[in-house]
Parts: sequence; C-alpha cells; structure tokens
Amino acid sequence: MRLQSALLTALALVALLLPACGSEQPKPKAHETSEAQKPSAGEPMHADAAVVPGSYEDWCGEHGVAESMCTRCNPTLVAAFKATGDWCAEHGLPESQCLACNPDLKIVRPPKPEAK
Repeated sequence: MRLQSALLTALALVALLLPACGSEQPKPKAHETSEAQKPSAGEPMHADAAVVPGSYEDWCGEHGVAESMCTRCNPTLVAAFKATGDWCAEHGLPESQCLACNPDLKIVRPPKPEAK
C-alpha cells in the first residue's frame, strides 16, 4: 500500500510539472554575446593590452564585455571578482556579466570617440 501511495504521488508531481516545462522562455546562455555586442566587420575580437580600461577600444568582442574585465580571456581576474562577492558559481563568470541569471542585464560598449 505504501509503494502504491508513493507511486501515485510521484505520478501526480510529474503530471503537474510537465505542462510547465514548455511554457518558460529559454534563458540566454551565460556566455552568449548578443549581436549588438559583437564587433563590426574588420574590428578585432580582442583589445590590445595597452588600451585604456573603460574606453571604446577596451572590448572583448568574443564575450561582449570590457576586455579588462573579461574573466574568460583573463582567468587571473576571477579571484578579484570572487573577493568582492561578484561571482556566479553556477555559470563560472561574474554575476555582473551573467546574462543567464540576469536576463535584463545590459552590458554596453562605451561609445566610439568622435574623429577629430
């Protein structure tokens, strides 16, 4: 009788959860770069080491974040993000860059300087 009760409970849970599986919008992967973040044709995917952090040129086109803050290109930065509590352990990148956990997050490249 106990086995029957446990089986019925399990089946009821499955029946309740199945409809919910297809209703949720898929979250972006934590490491995906939006089309707006990708570099234009002819632009480098990665910034030169000599660029000013926070400038237009400081951009990782591969991951859509500032090159100076890209833990995927520079794993030595991970400890600093973890030390400040800005770390998503589930996705292995800073919480401030995790699009899977924060789908409304907008990471914007600084504007291109005006030509003089």
